[in-house]
Amino acid sequence: MTTYSLDDLCRLVDHTNLKPYATREDMQKLCEEAKAYHFKMVAINQTQTKLCAGILKGTDIHVGAAISFPLGQTSIASKVFETKDAIANGADEIDYVINITDLKAKNYDYIKEEMEQIISICRENGVLSKVIFENCYLTKKEIAKLAEIAKEVKPDFIKTSTGFGSGGATAEDVKLMKSIVGSEVKVKAAGGIRDAGTFISMIENGAERIGCSAGVKIIESIKNRLEQEGKDSIEI
Repeated sequence: MTTYSLDDLCRLVDHTNLKPYATREDMQKLCEEAKAYHFKMVAINQTQTKLCAGILKGTDIHVGAAISFPLGQTSIASKVFETKDAIANGADEIDYVINITDLKAKNYDYIKEEMEQIISICRENGVLSKVIFENCYLTKKEIAKLAEIAKEVKPDFIKTSTGFGSGGATAEDVKLMKSIVGSEVKVKAAGGIRDAGTFISMIENGAERIGCSAGVKIIESIKNRLEQEGKDSIEI
């Protein structure tokens, strides 16, 4: 069991707005909420990077750009360019989607090369890297194989989902991913995490970052619970 203050829990949240119709006002609101709650990161589409980096300048809140999102169906060269462009515009975290077609074809050398190239750019620039699996389209064996490749390449995080697939994060998948990478790579749960119970369940099963658009609602729910119980922390 680990003791978490409310701020500790906030620092696990990647506050998310990846809607294709998000406006500049929506991005402003996202960033202001992130500042108000001291969330770890804003998770945004790559084109919003410069705007959000400007709004969050001078804070410790990261700007996380989604790369080849949400399908992952672009070449390594395209993903590399998009990653470099995002970093140049102020991203200090990168969440990229793997090429599921090549994973299904058991083209593991391609998957590893893709991961190595993107993670290498992130390391060179002091930027955190996250590899999105999109588990809803994968078998347990495919999830395990991807986690094994990640354990070798060592991105900062492996991530369950985009939130745009047919399913999101499950505690079972988080536990499986964590069981393979151990302490060498962290796990991010994302997709369908809309309430405090689900949020806590993901942490219980090994997630060290939570991507969600319901962060404000979730944190307020936990805050109310702690106030009712007369506590200032929670054990998970």
